[in-house]
Amino acid sequence: MRRGSAIGLPELAAELVRIKVDLIVVAGAGRVPRAAKNATKTIPIVMAGNPVDPVEAGLVESLARPGGNVTGMSSLSRELAGKRLELLKEAVPKITRVAALYDPAIRPSLSEVKEVLPVAARGLKLTLQPWEVRAAEDFEKVFAALTKQRPDGLYISGSPLMINNRNRIVDFALKNRLPSMYGTRDAVEAGGLMSYGADEAESYRRVAYYVDRILKGAKPADLPVEQPMKFEFVINLKTAKQISVTIAPEVLARASKLIR
Repeated sequence: MRRGSAIGLPELAAELVRIKVDLIVVAGAGRVPRAAKNATKTIPIVMAGNPVDPVEAGLVESLARPGGNVTGMSSLSRELAGKRLELLKEAVPKITRVAALYDPAIRPSLSEVKEVLPVAARGLKLTLQPWEVRAAEDFEKVFAALTKQRPDGLYISGSPLMINNRNRIVDFALKNRLPSMYGTRDAVEAGGLMSYGADEAESYRRVAYYVDRILKGAKPADLPVEQPMKFEFVINLKTAKQISVTIAPEVLARASKLIR
C-alpha cells in the first residue's frame, strides 16, 4: 500500500485478500495498517515504520507479544517531535517563533502538535504556532497567513497530506527563507533544511527480516514489534546557504548526512 495516499485503502486491502497474497507489508499512518487488519485476520501483516503507537491503535496486544496477525516496525515519530524542535533551535539559535503545520485528521500528528511540541517549545523558550491543514486547497490560505505573521521557523508534522504536498511546502519555506524541520529525509533532499527521524533504510532492512521469518513459518503473533534503534539527522547545506543560515560546526558534526 502506497505511502502518501489514503484513498481507497479498504478497497486495496480487500483486493489483496481476494487474490490471496501470502503476506502484506504496510507503510504509513494508522489508517493504512488498520485497513489491512480490517480486511483480514489471517494473512500476516508487517508494518514498515508505523508512526502510530500500535498498542494504543489496537493493532497489536503488546509490543512483546502482538497476539494477532500484525507485527513489524514502529517509527517513534511522535516521541521524536521534541528532539526535532530542539535540533532546529540548536541549528538556528535566533528563532523564537515556530509555525507547525499538521493535519488534524491524523491522530499521531494531532497529538504531536497539541501535546508533545508545546512541552518541548516551553523548555526551549519558543513560541509554537499550530496551523491546521485539512486539505490540499488549505495550503495557499495558510501560506498567505504565514507570510503576514512571519514566523522564524517551520515544523512539518508528517501525514499523507504533507507528503503529497511536500514540494509546495519546501518551495514556500525557500521563498520565505524559513528554516524548516521534517520527519523524513526525502523532504530535505527536495530542498527542506533538515530532518530527524528513524533511519528508513534500516527500518526496511528489519522489515525484510520479518518477511523472511514469516514466510519460513513464524507467526506474527510471536514476533515482537520493534522500535527503531538507528536514527538519521540530515541537513541540506545548499538550502542553508540559499536562506542565509549559518549552522554551527558542532551541529553539522552531529548530522548523519550533509547534502551539499
